[in-house]
Amino acid sequence: MGKKASKATKKFATSGKLKKTIQARHKAQDIKKKIERRRGNKDKGKQKATNKDDDGEEGDKRPKGAKRMTVDSFLSGDFMDESDQDDDLGRENEEDDELDEGEVEDDVDSDDNASFASVDELDQEGQNHLLELSKLAEKDPEFFKYLQENDKELLEFDPDGLPDTALSEDEDEDENMEEEEEKVPVLTKQHLRSWQKPLLQQHSLRALRKLLIAFRSAAHMNEDGQVLAWSIDSSSVYSKLVNTALRYPPIVLEHHIPYKTLPNGKFKPPTQTPKFKALQKLILSHFHNITHILLQLTDEDMLRLALSESAKLIPYIISSRKSVKTYLKVKCLEIWSSAADGIRITAFLSIRRLAASADESILDTILKSTYLTLIRSSKSTSTYTLPSINLMKNSASDVFCVDHAAAYQHAFGYIRQLAIHLRNSMKVKTKEAYKNVYNWQFAHCVDFWCIVLGRACDANAEAAAGRESDLRPLVYPLVQVSLGAIKLVPNTRSNPFHLQILRSLCNLSSHTRTYIPISPYLIPILTASLQPSSKPKSSTLKPLDLETHIRIPQQYLKTRIMIEGIIEETSYLLTEWLASETVHGSIGFPELVVPVVVFLRKAIKTSSSTNSKSKGKSKPTVAMGSKEQASLKTLIERIEESAKWVDQKRSNVKFSPSKLGEVENWERDFSQKVATESPLGKYLKVQREKRERRKKLIDKAREGKDEILDQD
Repeated sequence: MGKKASKATKKFATSGKLKKTIQARHKAQDIKKKIERRRGNKDKGKQKATNKDDDGEEGDKRPKGAKRMTVDSFLSGDFMDESDQDDDLGRENEEDDELDEGEVEDDVDSDDNASFASVDELDQEGQNHLLELSKLAEKDPEFFKYLQENDKELLEFDPDGLPDTALSEDEDEDENMEEEEEKVPVLTKQHLRSWQKPLLQQHSLRALRKLLIAFRSAAHMNEDGQVLAWSIDSSSVYSKLVNTALRYPPIVLEHHIPYKTLPNGKFKPPTQTPKFKALQKLILSHFHNITHILLQLTDEDMLRLALSESAKLIPYIISSRKSVKTYLKVKCLEIWSSAADGIRITAFLSIRRLAASADESILDTILKSTYLTLIRSSKSTSTYTLPSINLMKNSASDVFCVDHAAAYQHAFGYIRQLAIHLRNSMKVKTKEAYKNVYNWQFAHCVDFWCIVLGRACDANAEAAAGRESDLRPLVYPLVQVSLGAIKLVPNTRSNPFHLQILRSLCNLSSHTRTYIPISPYLIPILTASLQPSSKPKSSTLKPLDLETHIRIPQQYLKTRIMIEGIIEETSYLLTEWLASETVHGSIGFPELVVPVVVFLRKAIKTSSSTNSKSKGKSKPTVAMGSKEQASLKTLIERIEESAKWVDQKRSNVKFSPSKLGEVENWERDFSQKVATESPLGKYLKVQREKRERRKKLIDKAREGKDEILDQD
């Protein structure tokens, strides 16, 4: 009969910790085995027999088929959570799985230990790079400034006095692991300094490997089931380690395996040299650790540093589709859509760096993922979220302008999707069907594609390139979809949505120099506001912000504050459209504005005659909207003055209207004077400054600062 187990032993076995302890010991024994194998490379005679004996002993102790993990296997990237592929964006690209078969991290035939043994063998250069150190201020001034502030001694380092501690420390650490397997050494700043010197002075790959192993310990702290090489018990050491592990590797890798940047701004990954093949697994592991730690960082400066430095490693991991997908979809896009504005910009720069790859399939994934993330983030819009959504739209449009031919397929499909939504709503004609169009996502989609086409098909950019953009054929269908959406529900309560769409079209027209008939949709809104069906109700409500509404709230209906807001916004959009180079720069501007002036005068006259009626009084009552009528009269005067100004400029023209080439040349030269010399252009400038000044005051008032709003 065996010895009876103690009470403490039974309690430990039933607590569930026994399995983890056994696994940890197995992993520690693997570390010991790796140490002995490394020493066996130095002395293949005697040590080889020792390793063989140890292997036999280990085989007797471990159960057959047990899963083992060494420190080197940590660097293979196997710790990455495979569930990341199950997100909704990952399921949309099932074809990407087929591309993973030839990747480095999936090469099951490679030997991890042999691979990482070669990393140390690469570090035989042992040369001082003082010349490159002197050029560090020019190559990377930001990193050089960081060293001056935090590690000035490294810049003053004497390479001749470098001791061999950096090379012998690895053996000392291995001996400590061998003697005390269960005791994890504590990382100190002295360890970091001993690694920093050979990294900076000699670009040591051995020191790089030790630094990245320590960084993995920082990335996976306090995680169950992890066997770490170091323990970190100081926040200052943790911060120093993360900063060092983020800043130094790009410098070392650029020295050993430089990559090529093409004239068009794109890059090609390094060639598959023996050194790159030996380092690739190490680089992938480090990149995975950075990806893992991104969402754990709470300090904005540290998060910004992690994003910016990880972008420098992209050329080295671009061949790993799995790493790219995880980094893009799970980390960068999540941060880009939810973090503070400064962090969003840094995250987008990382996305932009990915888009600079010469691999077109990666760009396709970025375009699709970026657009879908933007749409998901724009389901609801308020005063507080609108700036962030606008930032996302402007930054995402930059990615779509990287390669116009590649962006065409995506833009065509998504604009067609908007047209299908509109067609279905027009057929069904129900309240629920109308909501499929009259929502924030549809409005932001139209605005986003107007921004994309406005940037890609900009008239000045096309003239400089000497050819039209591949995206220009999409301008017409986008305009048709937008105008069709305005006609879908032409009632007063939907005017904010109409103004949102018209504002986007006005921006598209001014950039692409494409004439879009916007006035026929603005004049009816002005006419209906100047001639209300009933007397406007007085209200103490605050002014309605039409940029953050797509439908007028119930409490604002038929109120004076609502009518004044719609008239002001519509008048400004009409002014902006008329003063654009597309309309005002046309040689036929005097004829184009005739219908506009006629309708505006008729609307003002009808409104004045209606409001001047009084019941039993000889004198007319105060006209409703007299302030708005006065502003419209001023607008009409500026339009007529500009029409006379254009007529005077074209009076000296000697070519006929049939000479289209000469007409275009005249308009190209004339349109440059519109914004600064025309009466309507000067009027628009004053109105724009007034709106910007009022918006700043409103923003300050929203933040709690005491400000008096200008009422003029």
